[in-house]
This record gives sequence, structure tokens and C-alpha cells, in this order.
Amino acid sequence: MGRQDMRETTVTVETGAATGGVRALLRMEGVVLFAGMTLLYALWDGSWWVYAILFLAPDLSFAAYLAGPKAGALVYNAAHSYLGPVALMTAGLATTSPLVLSVAMIWLAHIGIDRALGYGLKYQAGFAFTHLGKIGKGAAG
Repeated sequence: MGRQDMRETTVTVETGAATGGVRALLRMEGVVLFAGMTLLYALWDGSWWVYAILFLAPDLSFAAYLAGPKAGALVYNAAHSYLGPVALMTAGLATTSPLVLSVAMIWLAHIGIDRALGYGLKYQAGFAFTHLGKIGKGAAG
């Protein structure tokens, strides 16, 4: 293992965050998810007013941090993992419900842009500690 590989492994183990090429890949997946879901929503001929209103809805989960970092991370992660929107999309396809599918596409687009911008799932250590690295003041580039 080279010096850079060793450093990358150490950083990952110490912080629990993806680094290097893995981090770049995860962020690129976010770009593709955001672009794909937004394009699909456009092709679906969804209302852009609904898109604009619902796009930021998952960020209401920030409010859970008022109850502390453990509750905040739990609620934030529930709103920002793929589990909910993929289950919703599956239900929408199974029931042929345009509204359910639209909400799922918007939710996935939101998660995608968050990942693309480096906002990952949160650790209980605090809001700034994510699976994509530390965010906010003092975060490494």
C-alpha cells in the first residue's frame, strides 16, 4: 500500500467518511440521480410548482436536531436515505399512482443534489459529520 493509500484508509477509519475516489463516485451518483429524476419528472409532465414546493421538504428534518444530535441524525437520515423514496416509487408503480410517483421522483432528486453537493448521511457526533466527510466551518476541501 502506498503512502497516499495508507493515509486515505486511515482517514476513512478515523472519521467514518468516504474519501478519494469513493467519495467522488458517491457524489457523481448524486449528480446522476438528481439529473435523472428531474428529467424523468419533466418527461412525466409534472407540475414545476409541486416540484419547487416538495423539493426542499426533506430538509424539514433539520428540525429534529432541536432534540439533540442523536434524534437529529436519526430523523435526517430517514428523510435522506433511499429507503423511503424507493419504497414510495415501488408503491406508485404497483398502484399506477401518478401523485405517488411524482413525490418519489422529487424526493430522490433532492437526495441526489444533496449527495452531489457533499451533504451525506449524518453521524450522531453532530450535523457536520457525514458519510461524505465533514461539512461546514472547518471542513477539509
